[in-house]
Amino acid sequence: MLDLFDLPGTERRFAEGAVLLRGLALPREAELLAAVEGVTAVSPFRHMVTPGGFTMSVAMSNCGAAGWITDRRGYRYGAIDPETGNPWPAMPDVFRALAMNAAARAGYPGFTPDACLINRYEPSARMTLHQDKNERDYAAPIVSVSLGLPATFLFGGKERSDKTLKLPLQHGDVAVWGGASRMNFHGVNTVADGVHPLVGRRRLNLTFRKAL
Repeated sequence: MLDLFDLPGTERRFAEGAVLLRGLALPREAELLAAVEGVTAVSPFRHMVTPGGFTMSVAMSNCGAAGWITDRRGYRYGAIDPETGNPWPAMPDVFRALAMNAAARAGYPGFTPDACLINRYEPSARMTLHQDKNERDYAAPIVSVSLGLPATFLFGGKERSDKTLKLPLQHGDVAVWGGASRMNFHGVNTVADGVHPLVGRRRLNLTFRKAL
């Protein structure tokens, strides 16, 4: 059960340089979901393969000037969608505006993302602990928007073995981390089955970065 500090409109600092903005995306949920459909109609969701040969349980797409890619050759950003052979779709204005607003509210004014990873979690999907370290600009924060089914966000320290905070995320929540916590390990616990009235049996996660 959420306490009074976890109601929509509240803000919670969960680590140094890290802020959870409850329900910030709710006023634009319909626009955001329509934009996701538009992007993935051009660059469909796919289950990428890690350099070690593991197929990710999370399906992914990208938009913006660069998209995050993983395959047997490694992790990297690229301007071209390897499945279509075309540039990734342009970042929708509603995406960019939300990311910039969230970053400014969290203490990172001037953030202008050039990449948005769109992750689709279906029941039983998860994201193991990792660091976001393929970006060129570590001074910029990460902005993460949750839509659809709830999930438990794991936020650790600089080492994979560090203790993790378990943070419940609801539809419309936006997490921002940077500065002292920019390189902290983080992940998402296995998503439980359920049905969201707007998103169905899935969780969508928009992750904004300054990649180039």
